[in-house]
Amino acid sequence: MSALPRDLFIGIDLGGTNMTIGVVDARGELLGKAKRKTKARLGRDAVITRIAEGVERACVKAGVTRDRIRGVGIGAPGPVDIERGTVIKSGNLGWTDEPLRDLLASQLGVPVILDNDVNVAAFGEVVLGAARGHQHALAVWVGTGLGGALILNGQIFPGTFYTAGEFGYTIVIPDGGPGGRTLEEHASRSGMTVAIRRLMPSHPDSAFHRLLRDCNPADPIGSSVIADAYAEDDELARSVVHHAADVLGLAIANWITMLSIDAVILGGGVVESLGEPFVARVRKRFERWVFPARCRECQLLVSELGDLAGVYGAAMLARQANGMKS
Repeated sequence: MSALPRDLFIGIDLGGTNMTIGVVDARGELLGKAKRKTKARLGRDAVITRIAEGVERACVKAGVTRDRIRGVGIGAPGPVDIERGTVIKSGNLGWTDEPLRDLLASQLGVPVILDNDVNVAAFGEVVLGAARGHQHALAVWVGTGLGGALILNGQIFPGTFYTAGEFGYTIVIPDGGPGGRTLEEHASRSGMTVAIRRLMPSHPDSAFHRLLRDCNPADPIGSSVIADAYAEDDELARSVVHHAADVLGLAIANWITMLSIDAVILGGGVVESLGEPFVARVRKRFERWVFPARCRECQLLVSELGDLAGVYGAAMLARQANGMKS
């Protein structure tokens, strides 16, 4: 089906801190976007109102009226029941079993499709980004937490319980003790922060003492700070980053051994900040452990759409829901 100028869709990446909203045409071109604070503490209805206001702002920036929008896609943090259109549980938003799809559709007056935030980001990368041309992909998003998604036969695979691809909750060290068992606890920015704070006293010469001098010890350590220390060849940074990359590469190897698919998409703030040295370390450990050897042909791809992957993916889901092929 050919793209028509009137075929416009809204993509929304809803996070616990920020939301990004974009107007995207049927060819996948971003026409205008708006970014707002989520302010989840104000409650569900306030967040939905802020989303609607953000849609208006994005339309203004795109130079279009809202009546030209054919559909809205939204990615939300946490597990999502795509059949009922509910956010099952989101610690980032403080929501439990909230019917976001129907509430937002009522507010906007257009059809809405809801899915998990990493699912829609992965879909964006397969349709428009790093994994174009791949029918199957595992997405791994390394940020504050560690999320994942599965794309099979060109579509998001939700699984029976809508949690397929929850990569970060897999156990990598069974006897790691509380806070040290899951992949997320070892390889996310939060996990790295815990390790760095714990080890700093035994590394008095570490660059982190200087880089964090004016920071509250209770605050998370930003990805850029970790990357700065790593770039200085700081011993503590190397130790923590290499450990994270090693367990991540091992976990990816296990999944590819099981799934036998040909693409992994790496994204998120940690991947963006640490760049190719981190990805190369992940790839090296992946190639060591994946089985059989032919599975080394699986490509480890870095997100091309960056922090707009969720916006693009959500808009492309809305396009698909309107009967237009990806």
